[in-house]
Order: sequence, then C-alpha cells, then structure tokens
Amino acid sequence: MSQASAPTQPAEKLEIRSLGAEHVAGALALSRQVGWPHRKEDWDLALTVSEGVVATRGDVVRGTACCSRFGTVSLINMIIVDEAMRGRGLGRRLMDAVMALGAGGEMRLVATRDGLPLYEKLGFVSTHEIRQHQGIARTAAPEREVCDGTVDDIGRLADMDREACGLERQGLLERIAAQGQVLLAEGGFAFLREFGRGHVVGPVVANDPAVARALIAAAAHRCAGQFLRIDLPESAGLSEFVEALGLAHVGGGTAMVLDPEPAKSGSYTTYALVSQALG
Repeated sequence: MSQASAPTQPAEKLEIRSLGAEHVAGALALSRQVGWPHRKEDWDLALTVSEGVVATRGDVVRGTACCSRFGTVSLINMIIVDEAMRGRGLGRRLMDAVMALGAGGEMRLVATRDGLPLYEKLGFVSTHEIRQHQGIARTAAPEREVCDGTVDDIGRLADMDREACGLERQGLLERIAAQGQVLLAEGGFAFLREFGRGHVVGPVVANDPAVARALIAAAAHRCAGQFLRIDLPESAGLSEFVEALGLAHVGGGTAMVLDPEPAKSGSYTTYALVSQALG
C-alpha cells in the first residue's frame, strides 16, 4: 500500500464503489503521485483479470484496491491510499472491501513497508521477500538455447505456471503473450513485454536455475541498451546474476498470505513474477 499527497479530508466523506473503466484515469494519476511507473496500458491489463474498489469524492480518486482471482487463489493488489487519508481508516476500508471480493480462498499480496502493519492486523503472514531489479540491460550469451514461442504454446505453459505457483492464469498469460514476446527453453519459459519505463521480464518459470538464467539472459540481450525490470523472489537466488546484466536492486516488498492452501510440490519454480501485483 502506498500514499500520495492531497488536501486533507475525512475518510468518512469518501464513497467506496466498484472500480470501473471510468476510474482508470484517476487511478493512474494516483499511482503516478506515489511514484509507481504504471502506464494506462498497465492498469488496463490488471483490470482485465481483476475486480476492484475505488474511494472517491465526487470524481476524484483517493484510493484503489484490486482483487485478481486465479482459480482458488486471489491476489490483492494495486492498493493505493492518498497521503491525506493516512491515519483516517481509509486503508482499512479499502482492504475490507477488496478482501470481500476474494473471500472463500487463499489470498496473497506483496506489501510495501507502509502497508505491512495493516496487513498483519488483518491476519496476513509474511512468507518471503521480493527483490525489484531494474536498469539499462546489458547483453549476455544465454547458457542454453532460447527460442520464440507463440500464443499456441500458452496452454502447456499455463500448466507449468500452475505447477510453479498454484495459480490458474492461462487467460492472463494469453493477454501478455498477445502484447509481448514468449521465450522458450528446454525446461522453462519467460515473457517479455512493455511495462512502465521500458520492459519487464516475467514470469520466468523453470525446472532448473540454469534454465531461468538462460531465459533472463535472452531477455536482457533483446533489451540491450534499454530499460528492463525484473521482480525476483529472494529465494530464487538470482540477484547477483541480474545485477551483472545491469539490473540493480532498487527495492521490493514482502510477500504475504492469508488462509494458505496446503503446499504442493512440483518440478517447476517461479524465478520471476509477472509483476508484484499479479504474482
């Protein structure tokens, strides 16, 4: 959860309603105020797979929160509260409303430092850290052969993705593939697309760290000299590798879960996220 500057006003004067297309411009302005890099296209992608709530006063957006349900798991994301609302209960009101959309199953989110205390009060438990890396990509030779995939590959890639993270995301992966590039290697895949200030690589799903490194190196090669971002679970152990590709560690967040489903083991691991919002 992040905050942004705005004139002080009581939270109880704000209306909580469903987030719709008519609110995207206001949501975009709010995310820019808090320093997030999202473009309108990034908000649009998130909303194609999400429901959301928005806090408004008149036509002005003062807070947002989204719920992206992928099978039995819901990801709570895009939680932004105007700075003028801090300490006035708006964050809690937004969370109560958006959690109602994900009720009945496991919920996950990636917390900022500001949002962490509220999420802990709501019962979310920290599981691991997410490391955000970005910078001007440097070229590197992949350790293994990497080729291009197509939308026709998405069905089997979605099966690999589900085994890695437990999310039913075929629809999301189809949308990303239609916008960007699909990279394939024996034992894994990665997506590369425009996002924020440049490009983002993710998800990266593989059955071996060497496969993940090859996919990331191929993405960096394609973006050499351009801005590239990647969000890594700390446990992936790839921070030093991506730093050598020009992607410095610039922050991150804390992955949290509420009412987790029993853990399942599989051959595949998520080495990089679609985004901190969409897992």
